[in-house]
Amino acid sequence: MLILHMAEMDGSLALWGERSGDGRPAQKGMHPWSATPDELRVASIPLGEDEAFTATAWLPTADGRPVPSSGIIAEVTSAPTKISPWRVAACRLSVQEAMDVLQMTYGLRTLEDGTIVGEDMAWWAGVLRQVGSMVARQQYLPDAVPVENSKYVAAWNPVFVGEDAEWMDAAVVKMPAVARALTPTSTGRAPSTSAAAVLWDVASNLTDHIVRATMQGAGRRGRRRTRFDSIHDAWLYSLRSGHHVISGTPEALRQLAGQIHEWQRPIAIMAGSPFRLCFRIEEPEEEQDVWNVRYLVQSNDDPSLLVPIDIAWDDAERPNLRGHLLFALGQAAEICPGIAAGLSRDGPVGHTIDAAGAYHFLTREAEALRQAGYGVMLPAWWTGRGNRRRLAAKAQIRRADTGGSGILSLDSMLQFDWEVALGDQSISIEELERMASLKSSLVKMRGQWAVVSTEEIRAAIDLLKKGRGGGSLRDMVRMDLGVGDIPEGLEWGGISSTDTVQDILEQLNGRASMEEIEPPEGFVGKLRPYQRRGYAWLSFLRQWGLGGCLADDMGLGKTIQMLALVQRDREAGETRPALLVCPTSVINNWKREAARFAPGLSVLVHHGTGRAKGEAFSRAAANHAMVVTSYGLLLRDIKTIRSTQWSGIVLDEAQNIKNSQTKQAQAVRSIRSDYQFALTGTPVENSVADLWSIMEFLNPGFLGGQKKFRQNFLLPIQAGRDEEAAERLRRATGPFVLRRLKTDKSVISDLPDKIEIKEYCALTKEQATLYASVLQETERALAEAEGIQRRGIILGTLSKLKQVCNHPAHFLGDNSAVPQRSGKLERLTEMLEEVIESGDKALIFTQFVEMGHVLKRHIQEVFGREVVFLHGGTPRRQRDIMVERFGGDGAVQIFIVSLKAGGTGLNLTAASHVFHFDRWWNPAVEDQATDRAFRIGQTRNVQVRKMICAGTLEERIDQMIERKKEIAGSVVGAGEGWLTELSNDELREVLALSREAVA
Repeated sequence: MLILHMAEMDGSLALWGERSGDGRPAQKGMHPWSATPDELRVASIPLGEDEAFTATAWLPTADGRPVPSSGIIAEVTSAPTKISPWRVAACRLSVQEAMDVLQMTYGLRTLEDGTIVGEDMAWWAGVLRQVGSMVARQQYLPDAVPVENSKYVAAWNPVFVGEDAEWMDAAVVKMPAVARALTPTSTGRAPSTSAAAVLWDVASNLTDHIVRATMQGAGRRGRRRTRFDSIHDAWLYSLRSGHHVISGTPEALRQLAGQIHEWQRPIAIMAGSPFRLCFRIEEPEEEQDVWNVRYLVQSNDDPSLLVPIDIAWDDAERPNLRGHLLFALGQAAEICPGIAAGLSRDGPVGHTIDAAGAYHFLTREAEALRQAGYGVMLPAWWTGRGNRRRLAAKAQIRRADTGGSGILSLDSMLQFDWEVALGDQSISIEELERMASLKSSLVKMRGQWAVVSTEEIRAAIDLLKKGRGGGSLRDMVRMDLGVGDIPEGLEWGGISSTDTVQDILEQLNGRASMEEIEPPEGFVGKLRPYQRRGYAWLSFLRQWGLGGCLADDMGLGKTIQMLALVQRDREAGETRPALLVCPTSVINNWKREAARFAPGLSVLVHHGTGRAKGEAFSRAAANHAMVVTSYGLLLRDIKTIRSTQWSGIVLDEAQNIKNSQTKQAQAVRSIRSDYQFALTGTPVENSVADLWSIMEFLNPGFLGGQKKFRQNFLLPIQAGRDEEAAERLRRATGPFVLRRLKTDKSVISDLPDKIEIKEYCALTKEQATLYASVLQETERALAEAEGIQRRGIILGTLSKLKQVCNHPAHFLGDNSAVPQRSGKLERLTEMLEEVIESGDKALIFTQFVEMGHVLKRHIQEVFGREVVFLHGGTPRRQRDIMVERFGGDGAVQIFIVSLKAGGTGLNLTAASHVFHFDRWWNPAVEDQATDRAFRIGQTRNVQVRKMICAGTLEERIDQMIERKKEIAGSVVGAGEGWLTELSNDELREVLALSREAVA
């Protein structure tokens, strides 16, 4: 395992790392876990050969060793610490190299298996993102900075004012100490530069590099200039070229620096002031047309404290305050000329403007003042964008053409009359013409202010003259959700209708509650209230041919809600099968959940080498209610699957198609069906770039093409942080994404305290081969064994088969590669991803210490997070530290426990998930382990998952236990010994490997 770190040293950034090992330093004073330069040159981060050097890292130290940054490297101690120097191998990065590395690591926890992004590196990636945003907003200024030997260099420096200054203050507080822990080995002194100074140095270097990289013009390339008309000409050349040193005499350079300093002085004063000036625009009083802009003083220490400027102006206790205020007003007057009028008074209070001036202030000057660091307070009807009164187009439905069927569908054509509204009130052409005659974009209509441009008024008049329009119900739905072809120049005001159209739109928009429906007759089991709501939501979308994403938290029952819908479809007369696509690891789960909750649904598993193809597949599919296959096979058999008629397509773990460019996503979108649904515990709105792919599958064309989506949503939201665009996207996609959290009060009240779930996993081909070989060996041994010898063979076989079901590396004991060799481990990894992303904590129980070590290593490599493992050999002191850290602030989310070591005496109520990775086959022992989390002190619902390899002894023994639970104490109370009493034929039946076991 390798954890990458990045720290500032002498104004630049350097890379170093910790790698797990025995902790024995190569030489005295050397960090015992320091990564070598070759180890730092991981495939993802190419570094030059001549950049490696030895630096000193000043780190917390205990018991004569540096404290590791994570328990992934070594055990974390609770002993007292002190800061001590340790030599580490480091690689100095150029500014461009540092940017490349940080851009690559932003938002990532791991780069590849075994390579983890340290918290300091992640923090620097956030700094780069902020600096890039500031450069895009032109929040920087040119400067001349003195260096050695009376030389000066030209530089572009960031300007931290307003919100950017607030970001910098917060970033300084959050800076990890290790981000400034490096010094050159030659100094022998601990870092003395403050966190703020370190951040400024690096941010300045990044700003300068980015600005220069984006500039074009003379001096960037070609021969270096040596002759200049003036010192200012030399300065400008150095700002635009790759030659940073300014040519000039020492005296001329000093004068230049002084002039630049004086030029920048206003901004420096603004940034360093203990208060800021605020401007509040106030609407005219009744029957007046004069707007007021009031001046207020706001304390930086207490932003809630606002004082009128005339009171602060005469504050005798702060004689310098008037000068600061006068200076701030003078600077603001450069942005807002109307302020100059207020300066002519003895004690400025504010200034007045007309409606045109108010519109200019609201649309232009207010934002410019805010960007310059001033406070600006605007009317609620302006700042509340969703409530801002603007001219809007409305459609009054007159008639729906159902094509003679009498049944309304999304393809039904609608005819409607256009209306124009201001807020909730319709506006006539005469009123619009009167508004146009005012020649002002800020008008008062029926007692309320509104913003209407000349272009909007003209568009509204043209629309009313047009009178009528037409389009499909699908077009109306898109317009009503803000992504349709709305008349240019106007906002969308909604649809008025007295028929079914109104009901559809109101339910989609959440203005009307979803009508609950009874579960289908063939559904076995009881849907909890929130599940009934989800089932009704799915049914509503199904009725209208709309796709939806059921994004409930893990464990809330997405599977059974979907099964209820398919069962309802069949009972309504649907004869075509539904196609369900899921990861290989959950195919068996779907088959068994269907058999349990909808036994009337015939399920065809399309998987394995013996699967039907071509016409044979189509015939087989037509005889089943549901066909279950994997994403990999979908792509491989796409021609066959595409030629089959489907009632609907359901994607489980739908994050598999979030990348719209993959062949997998394209294949899924190419299949035609009446409805499409996606199931995922990971909310799709987390990634704007991925959302288009999900929505394009659910409702093709709804968000427009990729290019239009990028222009309307992706770039404004991710690059411009446009909250209005983000809100439009949430409104457009909200009706099609149902997300319920375990923390929702409406859901919590529906849940039992403990939810027990069985996860059925498939074996990989390698596991199946090993399983079969163990059975063959056992058959031969049992043929001649009796008594104690027979008991020993059976118990040994049980242990071997459980090891095979766990992982080939566990059975072979060869310390071989772990990923993608165990169906059970792959499924556990998928579920842990959701646990970790949601911030929950989990216990994983295994009865094998060897498997516990495999699990720990694999989970740490995949997620880049520390995992603790408690087993019989763990010292008591270390055990106490583990328990304390797991119950702490969230640094440790996964706790692996060997079943014997964790059966009693532990209180681990921080966990809301429990996984039994392998089974003890004694319900009492498993329940006792589960009670480490589900006990007094637990305030959340606990999800308990028992992992079973389908078609193996794990499933058959589980079935036997379930059948005999009423006498479980006498039947299985002695662990696995009862299995040795079975006859050879009975044992063969229990241990046999069925075809469905193989992935």
